[in-house]
Amino acid sequence: MKTERLEFTGHDGSTLAARLDLPVGTPAAYALFAHCFTCSKDIPAARRISQRLASLGIAVLRFDFTGLGHSEGEFENTGFSSNMQDLLLAANYLREHHQAPQLLIGHSLGGAATLAAAGQVPEAKAVITIGSPAEPEHVTHNFGQQLESIYTDGQADVQLGGRKFTIKREFLEDIAQVNLEERVGSLKKALLVLHAPLDETVELDNAARIFKMAKHPKSFITLDDADHLLTKAEDADYAAELIATWVQRYIDVNLLPKSMNAPEGVVRVSEADPTSFTQDISATGHHLVADEPADYGGKYLGPTPYQLVSAGLGACTSMTIRMYANRKKIPLEHVQVDLIHDKVHAEDCHSCEQKEGKIDQFERKITLTGDLTNDDRQRLLEIANRCPVHRTLESEIHIKTELVK
Repeated sequence: MKTERLEFTGHDGSTLAARLDLPVGTPAAYALFAHCFTCSKDIPAARRISQRLASLGIAVLRFDFTGLGHSEGEFENTGFSSNMQDLLLAANYLREHHQAPQLLIGHSLGGAATLAAAGQVPEAKAVITIGSPAEPEHVTHNFGQQLESIYTDGQADVQLGGRKFTIKREFLEDIAQVNLEERVGSLKKALLVLHAPLDETVELDNAARIFKMAKHPKSFITLDDADHLLTKAEDADYAAELIATWVQRYIDVNLLPKSMNAPEGVVRVSEADPTSFTQDISATGHHLVADEPADYGGKYLGPTPYQLVSAGLGACTSMTIRMYANRKKIPLEHVQVDLIHDKVHAEDCHSCEQKEGKIDQFERKITLTGDLTNDDRQRLLEIANRCPVHRTLESEIHIKTELVK
């Protein structure tokens, strides 16, 4: 998976900053992510959800609204309507440069903007809201005692998330005019509502109201004890998994890489992109990527094949040392194994049977941390040489190959 930085023009001509999280190989679909009020595209929830979806085959564009994050423009001159315009311009960027988004995701007020604008993205087949208000005007609850000053004085500074923002009367007037009920009722797209019962910023009843507004197909899933911003990694990952599973009913693509379907006991390697060396690897439900460096014609999206072999040797070495130290109650605190693979002349290896040409050599450097005696260290070094992968690499190996029809 890789992330590209890009820019596009916002509603007032300002340059908006964005990131496009791309899967390995050709994206199965594109999604657009709208962040929460006064947040940015780089908050943990937006980043984790986008990158998790990318790992499952969906490219995700996340961007900063005007005046926020790394985008240009003045935040105090924006409003809900301008957010909708920015969102539609982001969708248009995908439409012109890649593929129109089939999936629209909005967090908090970004979710309300997504619901309001979704009807103007005909290619979108599904909409997801996360902790979103049923009425955009709900956001004014955050302004507290400054709300009256905004109305009477035309503007006021408010503290949001530890930062100062200037809010103008025009913002309140703009957001008060928005009625989501009609727009959600005529959505004609699948809707998934994600909300945490313990959300203290946008209460749970907002999710119930959004769900009631919508027509089927629609789904509601609780995010259990997550907070409004999904600050815990496991909560953001859970939301991403729910979205990836749910959306497969509404987007006619195979989201998961085919290599993920490897049967038990089989390591499956499948081309991710026929135009490059990138490979998808599946091993009992675990997904890896192999590639070659750019100098060799690859994109270097993952370790090289020899690096993966080195990793297998290093992991086995560390596990074997740890297992022995625990069993013998040796005060080993940490193990680190560095490996370097190279081709060397056989004549330089005094213990090798082959005396001509070149042979593979793995240089292994083991660092043991802890209150260890010299005898402990020597014994653990001996145990490292008993690692099963070590023995396999030094023994005779037979590879049986057959062509499957």
